[in-house]
Parts: sequence; structure tokens; C-alpha cells
Amino acid sequence: MKLHFKRYGSGPALCVLHGLFGSLNHWSSHARALSERFTVYVLDQRNHGGSPHDGVMTYDAMADDLREFMDDNSISAARLLGHSMGGKTAMRFAGLYPSRLHSLVVVDIAPRAYPPAHDDIFETLFTVDPSRYASREEIDRELEPLLPEPAVRQVLLTNLSRDGGGHYRWKMNVQAIHRGYRAIAGAVQVDPPFTGPALFIRGERSHYLLPADEPGIRSLFPQARFAAIPGAGHWVHAEAPEVFRRSLLEFFA
Repeated sequence: MKLHFKRYGSGPALCVLHGLFGSLNHWSSHARALSERFTVYVLDQRNHGGSPHDGVMTYDAMADDLREFMDDNSISAARLLGHSMGGKTAMRFAGLYPSRLHSLVVVDIAPRAYPPAHDDIFETLFTVDPSRYASREEIDRELEPLLPEPAVRQVLLTNLSRDGGGHYRWKMNVQAIHRGYRAIAGAVQVDPPFTGPALFIRGERSHYLLPADEPGIRSLFPQARFAAIPGAGHWVHAEAPEVFRRSLLEFFA
């Protein structure tokens, strides 16, 4: 699986993985800012963005995609940053390939299983045919009654592209993501525990990563540190970018 990616800056390697329904474009501003210290690689995970589509959607597969990417780009070991689904991929990578990891940052997700929480998004993606509309604004208006939260719609709208006939389409492989959703929501295995440096960042208003998760995380990541970003929800990096970036740099230092 040859993942689509963008590269910024120079220095030690830092790989960045987006969350479910996301893409590397959500991390461009952070990548540019961090490129003063690192060579930042922002990647589209399989079935997302510009990366290839595949029927398999598991964390083992996504961790292997990252390992293949690092091999192809002569990255012996890297710092790894993952948000939500990307955070689970990063944790699985830490379990499978600990020698390829200098340190780990997981954003607003725990290694535990989660109940289904995206049925409304899948239903919307299956219902709304973007090829019927002439602009992103029209598609946004069509999505609004189904998905009232603006941040969710904005994430989805960044997944639009035009086909050869000029019609809008979803870049994501919605069918494969939906079929793999049980695995995506499931727990991540980290065996043996990852003993390197790890930082878990949560949004103070988010329910994805809670103080109650910390003992379980420490059993898998004994060096784990925790940071809560005041006033932020699940999209911590978008809602409090400067505070988020400061937490990253303090950890990496």
C-alpha cells in the first residue's frame, strides 16, 4: 500500500496520521509550523484522501502501511503523532514495531473499544450523492439537516473531489470504511507494552479520552504522560492549535 503523503521541512522524522473521515489536509498548518524542527510527513491512511482503496480496514493493515511507507522513504525510526483513528493506528504500530519509534503522541483516543458513534455520518454519506450538486456550499446545505455540527460537516467536505466529468465525489472508500467500522471502533492490542516516551493529549470537553482511561493506558505505555487542553473538544488540534502545538514541542524537547 503506497500511501499518499506530503513532506515539510528538514530534521528528525515526524509522521502524522489523521482520524476517521479525515485527510492529511487537516494537518497542513501544524506541519508547516513543526517543519522548523522536523521533517514532517503527513499521510493519508488507506481508503482516505489520496491513498489507495482496499477492502481491508484494520489497525494491523494500517500499521503495516506505515511501516512500508517508512521503508520506502528510508526512515529507520520516527516520532509518531496520531489523532483518533490515527492514534489507534499509532498505538498498534508501537506494539508491532517498537524499534521504529522514537516517541509517540496520541490525540484524544484511548486503546479501548468504543460503542458505535458514527451511524449518522455513514447514513448521510450513503444518502447524499455529491455529484448532483454544483458547489460545496450546496452540498453543505444538503448535509446540514442531517449533520448539524459544523465541524463534522467541514471534515466531510474536505473529502470532496471532482471526477473526470467535473462532478463531485467522495474521495473516501465509504463502503470499505463502513465494513471495517467494527474493527476501527474496537480495542487496540499493544503486546508487549511500549516502553518509550508517550504523550496522550485530550480535549477537556471531549468524551473520547477520559481521566478514567489513564490506568489502562499506563499498563500499555508505562512512560505515558497526559495533557488536557482547556475548552477543546475532540478536534483538539483545530480548536486550540497554539496550545496543542506548545504541548507537542514541550514533549518532544
